[in-house]
Amino acid sequence: MPYFIDLKTPLDQGLNHTWNFYLQPEDDGTIGVWHTVPTALWKAAQGKDQIWFEDSLASTHPVILYLHGNAGTRGGDHRVQLYKVQRGSILNFRSLGYPVLSSLGYHVVTFDYRGWGDSEGTPSEVGMTYDALHMFDWIKARSGDNPVYIWGHSLGTGVATNLVRRLCERETPPDALILESPFTNIREEAKSHPFSVIYRYLPVFDWFFLDPITASGIKFANDDNVKYISCPLLILHAEDDSVVPFHLGRKLYKIAASSRSFQGYKVQFIPFHKDLGYKHKYIYSSPELPHILREFLGEPRKHA
Repeated sequence: MPYFIDLKTPLDQGLNHTWNFYLQPEDDGTIGVWHTVPTALWKAAQGKDQIWFEDSLASTHPVILYLHGNAGTRGGDHRVQLYKVQRGSILNFRSLGYPVLSSLGYHVVTFDYRGWGDSEGTPSEVGMTYDALHMFDWIKARSGDNPVYIWGHSLGTGVATNLVRRLCERETPPDALILESPFTNIREEAKSHPFSVIYRYLPVFDWFFLDPITASGIKFANDDNVKYISCPLLILHAEDDSVVPFHLGRKLYKIAASSRSFQGYKVQFIPFHKDLGYKHKYIYSSPELPHILREFLGEPRKHA
């Protein structure tokens, strides 16, 4: 958990339109959740309780289920900047933030996987995917006919494609899937990660580093999952991403674009030039992002 962050009080992070609560996907533990309402509901949200926040999911605004990456928690700074209301300076975006999801009219529901933040339990790919499925079903039970989108970042893209593949298999797909800084599979990501650069050319690298990952059952196989997904897909990736290399995101796009499962659905890849300096986690700051989302998802409906 990041230092000095009390996940029970999102107001400390400037999120005075966010409710913190806990759900129990399985009997052996709870997960911590934040629900941020759209800007249009900001004033109405002041002083309200969890029942009001839950009821607001049916307020004709679309919902984004945000699945975060490996580092930190739902309270990570770049994540807060993605879904907060407060406007900031584009010139100093990394400290002040740029209004994106909430300001565009989306509910944002995000949570910490079991073993992250203040969520109980032990992390595992199966458990993380189950937590995400539980959250999706919880949202759908309250959001009526409003669109529900899945947004995964970094490791969260692996959770996202696991989730959406399962949803498509049971014929309840989301309205769209957004993958930010995705990899193909965890084995290729580990081999491409900067931490492995001094080891990857050793003869024993695969045996010593990669084979144990595979043997442990950790796959996060985005490249396989996309062959079984049928919904609109948007991939965002910065050319200067040093954590998940750009070529993995482009490779995943090519696999998805050629997959028969996406026939009839929009599949789009948006690169961000390296000179913009967005790296692995600052795509939220792009002044083009609101336009990209409106073009891909359509204009969010206004609050009635």
